[in-house]
Amino acid sequence: MRLRRRPLLALAAASLVLTLAACGGGGGSSGDPVTPPPPPAPVTLTVTHKVKITTSMGDIELGLDHNHAPISVDNFLKYVNDGFYKGTVFHRVIRDFVIQGGGVTRGPDGLRDKTPTYAAIKLESQNGLSNLRGTLAMARTSVPDSATSQFYINTVDNTSLNYASAANPGYAVFGQVTAGMDIVDKIRAVNTNASDVPLVDITITDAKVIP
Repeated sequence: MRLRRRPLLALAAASLVLTLAACGGGGGSSGDPVTPPPPPAPVTLTVTHKVKITTSMGDIELGLDHNHAPISVDNFLKYVNDGFYKGTVFHRVIRDFVIQGGGVTRGPDGLRDKTPTYAAIKLESQNGLSNLRGTLAMARTSVPDSATSQFYINTVDNTSLNYASAANPGYAVFGQVTAGMDIVDKIRAVNTNASDVPLVDITITDAKVIP
């Protein structure tokens, strides 16, 4: 079955996030049309920091790129160093799309958002890093500068999530899996419900900076 590419929400909601690039708007009544700037040139991801996430299914090591995504990396490291991610779950798993977590816990009444979070950060999707398989990126709402703690790992190449235009700003990549992609593949293969929530919780038990 072909999976539809759902929006990456920072909260588990049903509203649409990805603005369709085709929804251009009838421009002004005079003058030549303005040609939008091209997407940023691709760059090579460089690992400047490393983090190990321990999950109930195994360890995933992440290489972070502070050179190209300093705001996103600093933000992620704050949550790591604060122990925020401990006890959160991967609440959204789509086999041929992403695994998403970093801001939801399991309470007695079901899943709930973990709070408080730090202030939302500026979107860094124009950094030239691409949403390729194994890359790490920030989840957000329909507001571009709305990412807080939630992140996702691409399980396949998702270049449609890259920056395309001001109307379709995409999602900011800030790292990649450097070890444990086999664990990511185990997570992507779990059974989920109709809302893409794993039937058995996949819990982050620890997250720490490593050499």
